[in-house]
Amino acid sequence: MAAYSDEEILKMFRNSETRHYAFNMLVLKYREKIYYFVRRILIDHDDTDDVVQNIFIKVWKNLDDFREDSSFFTWLYRISVNEALSFAKSKKLRLYLTLSSPEAAMLKTLRDDHYFTGNEIERKLQQAVIRLPEKQRIVFNLRYYDEMPYEQMSDVLGTSVGALKASYHFALKKIEESLVND
Repeated sequence: MAAYSDEEILKMFRNSETRHYAFNMLVLKYREKIYYFVRRILIDHDDTDDVVQNIFIKVWKNLDDFREDSSFFTWLYRISVNEALSFAKSKKLRLYLTLSSPEAAMLKTLRDDHYFTGNEIERKLQQAVIRLPEKQRIVFNLRYYDEMPYEQMSDVLGTSVGALKASYHFALKKIEESLVND
C-alpha cells in the first residue's frame, strides 16, 4: 500500500467508491499511535482497546463533518483526548463508588500488566507519570512520548502554549522528584 497524505486519504473518503478503503488506511496509519497515546492515559490494555475502537467509530461517524480547520492529525488527537478523559472520568466514578482510588487502581494495573514490556526504569517512570494530575500527565505524554510541538498541543487541548510549557515543566519536576525519592 502506497503512503498517502491525510489530505489524499480524506479526498478518497469523500468518494463513495473508495470510502471504506480510505477509512481503513486512516485506521492503519494511526491505530498504533492512538493506542499508545490512550494506553499511557488509561494504563489498562482492555480499556485502551475499547476506547480506541470508540475513537475510530466516532471518526467514521463524524469524518464527513470534518471541516479541515485544523489538520486531520490534530482533529484525531482531540477526539482521542476527549474519549480517553471521558472514559477515565467514568471509571473514576465507578472506582469512587467502590471506595478505591483511581491512582491506586492504575498503579495496580501497571504492576499486574502482562502486556507491559518495559524494564524496571520504564516501570518507575510510568508509576511517576500515573501520579501526576491528569492535565500534566496528558501534556507530558504528548510532549515526551509523542514529541508533539507545543503549538500542535495547543490546538489539540485548547490551552495556551505558555500554560502547556508550564504544565510540562511542573510534570518534569514531579517526575524527577518521584524517581529520586523511590
